[in-house]
Amino acid sequence: MWGKSPNLRVSWAFWGVFWTAVLGERDWSPNPTIFNIGGVLSSNESKALFKETIDHLNFDSSFVPKGVTYYNTAILMDSNPIRTALNVCQFLISKQVYAVVVSHPLIGDLSPAAVSYTSGFYHIPVIGISSRDSAFSDKNIHVSFLRTVPPYSHQADVWVEMLKHFNYKKIIFIHSSDTDGRAILGRFQTTSQSLEDDIEIKVQVETVIEFETGLSSFRDHLIEMKNAQARVYLMYANKNDAKVIFKDAASLNMTDAGYAWIVTEQALEADNVPEGILGLKLVNATNERAHIRDSIYVLASALRDMNQSKEITAAPKDCDNSGATWETGRQLFTFIKKQVLINGETGKVAFDDQGDRINAEYNIVNVQRKKKKVVVGRHFYNKQTDRMHLGVDEKIIVWPGRQNVKPEGFMIPTHLKVLTIEEKPFVYVRRIEGPGTCDHDEIPCPHFNGTHDLTAKYCCKGYCMDLLKELSKKINFTYSLALSPDGQFGSYALWNTSIKKEWNGLIGELVSERADMIVAPLTISPERAEFIEFSKPFKYQGITILEKKPSRSSTLVSFLQPFSNTLWILVMVSVHVVALVLYLLDRFSPFGRFKLANTDGTEEDALNLSSAIWFAWGVLLNSGIGEGTPRSFSARVLGMVWAGFAMIIVASYTANLAAFLVLERPKTKLTGINDARLRNTMENLTCATVRSSAVDMYFRRQVELSNMYRTMEANNYDTAERAIADVKAG
Repeated sequence: MWGKSPNLRVSWAFWGVFWTAVLGERDWSPNPTIFNIGGVLSSNESKALFKETIDHLNFDSSFVPKGVTYYNTAILMDSNPIRTALNVCQFLISKQVYAVVVSHPLIGDLSPAAVSYTSGFYHIPVIGISSRDSAFSDKNIHVSFLRTVPPYSHQADVWVEMLKHFNYKKIIFIHSSDTDGRAILGRFQTTSQSLEDDIEIKVQVETVIEFETGLSSFRDHLIEMKNAQARVYLMYANKNDAKVIFKDAASLNMTDAGYAWIVTEQALEADNVPEGILGLKLVNATNERAHIRDSIYVLASALRDMNQSKEITAAPKDCDNSGATWETGRQLFTFIKKQVLINGETGKVAFDDQGDRINAEYNIVNVQRKKKKVVVGRHFYNKQTDRMHLGVDEKIIVWPGRQNVKPEGFMIPTHLKVLTIEEKPFVYVRRIEGPGTCDHDEIPCPHFNGTHDLTAKYCCKGYCMDLLKELSKKINFTYSLALSPDGQFGSYALWNTSIKKEWNGLIGELVSERADMIVAPLTISPERAEFIEFSKPFKYQGITILEKKPSRSSTLVSFLQPFSNTLWILVMVSVHVVALVLYLLDRFSPFGRFKLANTDGTEEDALNLSSAIWFAWGVLLNSGIGEGTPRSFSARVLGMVWAGFAMIIVASYTANLAAFLVLERPKTKLTGINDARLRNTMENLTCATVRSSAVDMYFRRQVELSNMYRTMEANNYDTAERAIADVKAG
């Protein structure tokens, strides 16, 4: 009935239009129109800047929708963290602040940790404008903390760009053992790992030196650094520790020409910072006015976006009520992290997943004469490329030792540890028995492996040793020679149930920097060339296949080939057995013992033994038998059987002899690595190569030879000499 009245419907429509026009659409939203922003600031001047910024914000319609008003409530930070926490509850949370902007003096021990703990308990977002400790990046502790300044560890990103710019590939990393020191090391390793795909700019950390804060001496570490090859030092240390390090480094002449130091902001403030050092300085680091403005506008932008899509509930107003979780605070923290100010007072303002400022800009500072700190470059955000860019003017840089030329960044040692391996005729190895010494054309080359006799002496000579001698004379270096610890060239594979591929043999010693150079007949392969550098080859050689040369049968005994030895013996035995039986049958038969009465004298006598043997051989060899034939019926039957047997034997022999002498073909040799017999595992062919050699890696790499590799893997040898000896032995 109410709905059926046309006049009533017009009345409701009229009042709806009226209130919309007067109050605006905001009055129909359940979200609040008043937002209170708290501040815990370091000075009264900062409080005035905070109030002034929020007052101006209310007139900026691009950030503040119509009908919304922002208010400020600011207090000073107390030196006592407990009182600071109580003041946050009493003066800020009680006013139902939606976020807190916090700063602390750059000098002193005041920290916003108490503000972060207290506000984070109620999930009220806290925006730091001067706190750069890495501990605030831990969201398990500081659950709702963001900051418009980057942590100290983010300087590692600029370090990596500087190393790329100066083309320094080997460095020594020095850092304190506190949270910030370990954080900057971790970030440097993570950032530099992204460069591993580009071998030309890969950064290698030769040594990492970690020290406890509160140093009294750093001399022992510096002596260790001086013996290393790298001459580029990246250092994170506070002002006091840096002072000790610089003092000891100067006493060891490690701040003179040939060295390069790149340090963080805190170390750059040391009183005795040497000339030529490069450091970083955060742009707008102490400009609280700029950071206050950026933090407030980021917060207003987040509230504006959140107001359009989320329901905003009232902020907590009582620290005594700890049972409820303010879900709006969680969501607001997420919205703030997503905000980006392209034209902020401090540059582009954006945050990472931990709420830390990214795209912060740094000046590259060079310490020159009279401790003058000159800006020689800048790490800044480029709007065109939408990424950070490093610009350095190398012409105005003064390097340690007042040099205008960039140091090389490494020291080439004059004494090298050289490895080799026995491989005739390139390297001959001779073991010395007793107190003897090496000859004038030999070089001592002991084993450094626990499996060998450490007291044994070895001498090496050959083409590679002559080459090493000539190189040492021409390039002017000394060396100590040693044999391969495991007697292998080097293969890249999984070892000892490890999950990562590693090198063994000569290559493994060089990659792990336990050796400086290899002088050996080492084949260049793609796997090896990825990790080590080769000289130009002194010999080109492909893959060679060795097989035993087949023995040729003697022509004098070739007629014996159709029958086996056993068959020949049985035939010989059969001839004489048949002859004996013939003799016995003919001798003891009635016809053999007596002659007939009416004989005319021409009847033959019975067979004697010699005639029986002659008869058996004559039948076997198919020769005519003129006399000495059996007389008795039984002997003649046996003779017929023997003749039939002889016919079969002769026919079989003749046929087999023709097959052996006429149809036999010599066994073909392997034509090369592409021979089909190498891919057929059914062939009666045993293959092997030298373990961990270039040929071994070649077979492992070729998919079409995988069957052969699985067969030969178990047969591989440690040395080529042993393999050749087994081939000769069959």
